[in-house]
This record gives sequence, C-alpha cells and structure tokens, in this order.
Amino acid sequence: MSNTTYIGYQFKVSPLQPAVDILIAELGYAGFESFVETDEGVTAYIQKEEWHEAILDDIQILKSDEFKISYTFEEIEQTNWNAEWEKNFNPIIVDNVCSVRAPFHEKPDTQYDIIIEPKMSFGTGHHETTHMMIQHILNNDFKDKSVLDMGCGTGVLAILAELKGAKPIDAVDYDNWCYLNSLENVVRNDCDHITVIEGDASVLSNKSYDIIIANINRNILLQDMATYVSCLNPNGMLLLSGFYNEDIPVIQKECETHLLKFEEKLERNNWVSLKFLN
Repeated sequence: MSNTTYIGYQFKVSPLQPAVDILIAELGYAGFESFVETDEGVTAYIQKEEWHEAILDDIQILKSDEFKISYTFEEIEQTNWNAEWEKNFNPIIVDNVCSVRAPFHEKPDTQYDIIIEPKMSFGTGHHETTHMMIQHILNNDFKDKSVLDMGCGTGVLAILAELKGAKPIDAVDYDNWCYLNSLENVVRNDCDHITVIEGDASVLSNKSYDIIIANINRNILLQDMATYVSCLNPNGMLLLSGFYNEDIPVIQKECETHLLKFEEKLERNNWVSLKFLN
C-alpha cells in the first residue's frame, strides 16, 4: 500500500454474520480494497482518489431490515501500511507441517514454508477458513493435479498446492490488490506453475481442473457453484470454505443438485470447510 492516503469506514454490524461477509463482498465490488474484521463489525478502506460521496449508494445490505448497520468514516493520513502489518503479523503453523510467515520471521522447521508479504489481502492464514483449507491441501494428493484457487487473496493456497506437486494452477481474484499481492507472493516463493488472473467466475469459461479450491463467502459460492462444477474434471475434488456451520444445509443442497458427493467436514470456531467429490 506504500504511503497512499485512504478513506476508512468503521461499520458496526448487528448481528455480525452473515452480514459482515455480505458487506465485505459488496464493498469489494464498489472499490474498497482492504478490510479488517472487528468485534463490532468491519473496517473498510478505499483509496481517497477512488472515493466519492455516493460510494455506498449501491451497497444493498445497508438497506436491509435484517441487520442493523451504522458507520462513520474518516480520512486516514499517510500511514505506512506495511509497517503496521509487520507489527501485527505473526507466523502461522498448521499441524506442524506448513508455515506461513513474512520475510522478516525466522524460518521454522516445517516441511512446507510459505513466505508472503503481510499486506492487506485475505488469506494470510490467520483466518480459520484459510487454516482449514491448508489442512485440506495437506491431507490430499495434489501431485500433477490441475488446480483452481478461486478468490486467492494472497495466493497462499495456490502456492501450497504447487509445493504439494500440483500443476498447472490458476489463482483468481477480482480484487486488484489481491491480484497484485498474489503475483508478488508467487514470485517470492519461486513458483513456476501458477498463473494469477484478475477477475471473477466469468474468466473460467472453457477451463477445467482436477481440484477447485474456493474460500469465498456463502452467497458467492452459491451464485457461482454451477460454474465451478462445469469446470471440474471427472473424479474431481471441490474444497469449499468461507461460511458457518448453519450454512452447511444450503451449501450441501446446492452441491448435491450438481451431483457432487459430500466427503469431509472441518470446523474451527463455527467456521467450516467442506470437501466434495464428483
């Protein structure tokens, strides 16, 4: 982010979920590029040059009667975001097998060691959903499998897939900041088989994969499920996360509509990750 000036919105949300996930998704489409979830809701950032007074007019969830959402906003002075994240970014160790760390952290004794710049993208591994997706990748055979990492964030899941022997790999995210951050992290981890693509599910036409990883919010998963399934090779694997225990019935029903078979569930703090096979 360097020393760019941002507008920061502090949203208070009740109840928190699924409203926060929906709000983040809608704000992302409106041009907000970074989000920090808080105990009361979420703080969202947009570059000052991209901001305008009507920026929230098309955010539909703000008009919903189901949730109570209030907000304040302010201009954030020339903060050195990278320095802020360095102060707050701790290395992550998953099952003593995979580490996700920043360049300034000491190298741990793990089989897989992923180095990312701790910038304001999703997927650093701190979040429960990323942690579970890493577990899925560790527990399954990726050797010579073609892989899609949909909503790649920092690219950490695509990078681990390559470390596990997958190729070729597409890492897709509609957020420009995530796209640029993934490009940087792919190079940093010496990955040769990952193509980073900026876009949404519309970029997947005529593509096919042995394994699809999608760590996105519930509504996007439901919206794009048919596209994912159309890209999944016979005997393929679909790994999903980004939703809660109570969302499982609607997610599972949508998957079974497309003849996918439920295989496994992981859970952390009411967040879940599901594995399906076709």
